[in-house]
Amino acid sequence: MGMSHKRILVVEDEAAIRDMLRFALERAEFSVATAADVPEARLKIAEQRPDLILLDWMMPGVSGLEFTRELKSSPTTHDLPIIMVTARGEEEDKVRGLNLGCDDYLSKPFSVAELVARIQAVLRRTLPGGVNETMSVAGLQVDAASQRVTAKGTPVHLGPTEYRLLHFFVSHPERVYTREQVLDRVWGQNVYVEERTVDVHIRRLRKALAPFGYDAMIQTVRGTGYRFSEKI
Repeated sequence: MGMSHKRILVVEDEAAIRDMLRFALERAEFSVATAADVPEARLKIAEQRPDLILLDWMMPGVSGLEFTRELKSSPTTHDLPIIMVTARGEEEDKVRGLNLGCDDYLSKPFSVAELVARIQAVLRRTLPGGVNETMSVAGLQVDAASQRVTAKGTPVHLGPTEYRLLHFFVSHPERVYTREQVLDRVWGQNVYVEERTVDVHIRRLRKALAPFGYDAMIQTVRGTGYRFSEKI
């Protein structure tokens, strides 16, 4: 899938930085919308849903953090990828942003090349490869084009991270992966996500699959990690 013409919404209160980001992203062949604050960003999202939001952490009025919380708690925008931009390098800010569901983090100052690379990496993660493929294991069907999962025809409701986890497991059956490998393949090179985060999302995924009897396919391999297998 091409990255060009993917729509980026830049939410940044400083006009000079906003214009610089627009220029840089348009040169990289993204389609760009901008907003100076959160109320304007809400309007832009309602007008035309972006593929990714580049969000400044420190803004007057509603902060980037509050806006992230709002987006992630709404069913219409919970799966919108967000990259948080901050002037502050403090670890706890990064952790708070990522715990709320930000997909990545950039600290000012950053290069245009780094920005574009991060955006491309997040878009690749949120749009699984082989966009038209449908995979099926024992009646559990994962449709990558629509990102829908069904169990013997019944929809299974998963959050975006649980969906990516399941997509990864179904694509790589019968193999044991360490938590570190799962982090790397599902989250990408995101150093702020701890290994125990994997366990939290595995639990959520199992819970979603449990009513259909598919939770046992996600197996814990003691001392190593996880395996997805039909052989229970």
